[in-house]
Amino acid sequence: MSASLQSIPVIQKQGDDPFLSKGECLKNKLINFWQWAFSDLSNNAIRGVLAEYIIAYQLGITEGVRTEWDAYDLETKDGVKLEIKSAAYLQSWEQKELSAISFGIAPTQGWNASTNEYSNEVKRQADIYIFCLLHHKDKLTLNPLDLDQWTIYLLPTKILNEKIPMQKTIRLSSLLKLNPIETTFENIESALKAIANEQ
Repeated sequence: MSASLQSIPVIQKQGDDPFLSKGECLKNKLINFWQWAFSDLSNNAIRGVLAEYIIAYQLGITEGVRTEWDAYDLETKDGVKLEIKSAAYLQSWEQKELSAISFGIAPTQGWNASTNEYSNEVKRQADIYIFCLLHHKDKLTLNPLDLDQWTIYLLPTKILNEKIPMQKTIRLSSLLKLNPIETTFENIESALKAIANEQ
């Protein structure tokens, strides 16, 4: 493969990186783009990435950068593969009622970011699913950065495979019937250890 077509190594940006034009630095910087594009933390897509980051931060695995569309979302220092799902009662748009809570759990063909190849096997790629529910129900005080407004549920993938092997989504009520570990962001690490001790 030509070196010019290999994957592009990505390093963390600092936010003060300038935009350029004709070799000159412009006044606007990367952080201005971040503020413009990613300030709506209630947006479904951005909220999901935020949940991944908070968990990664709590587990001390924020080195490097997030890999989009990888087979699973995070990997702990002990090699445990995690799939992070998020949902919320409140959305950034006008609502007539609170959103019904459901999470995606569909088996997939895992994609390898380094090789740009899909696995032939369709399965749930992670060892543990972490369901992050932004449970707050008042738009006036909603703040996804407030960890107290979240409830976290952890469930080994093997339970999903045993109970609902081909199901693509799961409602909160059905998830609770599977007896996940309920915790908070701050206690994610101890909850993961509790699951490891049970296996």
